[in-house]
Amino acid sequence: MTALEPWGNFYIIVGPSAGALIGLQFVVITLIAERPSPRAAESGAAFTTPSVVHFGIVLLLSAIVTIPWDGPVALAVLWGALGLFGMIYILIVARRMCVQKTYKPVFVDWLYHVLLPLAAYAALAVSPGAAFFNERSALLLVAGASLLLLFTGIYNAWDAVTYQITAKLRDSRNASQSTSGKTPKPNKKTP
Repeated sequence: MTALEPWGNFYIIVGPSAGALIGLQFVVITLIAERPSPRAAESGAAFTTPSVVHFGIVLLLSAIVTIPWDGPVALAVLWGALGLFGMIYILIVARRMCVQKTYKPVFVDWLYHVLLPLAAYAALAVSPGAAFFNERSALLLVAGASLLLLFTGIYNAWDAVTYQITAKLRDSRNASQSTSGKTPKPNKKTP
């Protein structure tokens, strides 16, 4: 597929970025894992794990796009399969978000954890059809999906870390007020 050649640099930048972000996500989770909440695994499956999955998909897309393919068929089938897998995974994430009791999701959570990733995976799912009619359009769909997953993952990782930090600060402030005899103020946002 000669249409892929100009995209090499794009995927050489995007793929390693996703890989580095996966590593950074593991480091941050390790650093904030001192005192996990009783339902940390439940909320992690809904809010943290998807970021690692999205980064992994971007890394995988970057790897398979840079393989020297003889034609567009096998590559397009892989794109479509990743898109379908991603759409099913997002439905699982949405269910996990509803079931977990650690935090009540607000609209921005649904946007970044469900709607935007679903749009990216849907673009991947339809890209095989586009590849048979116009390779350039298919490549733009895949590139757009890759960037959307990368930036969604970045936002979600940042949001998860800042939430954990503010929750820990709030917990330690409440603990210090409890030991000093003061009654802690109730949280306005459900943790």
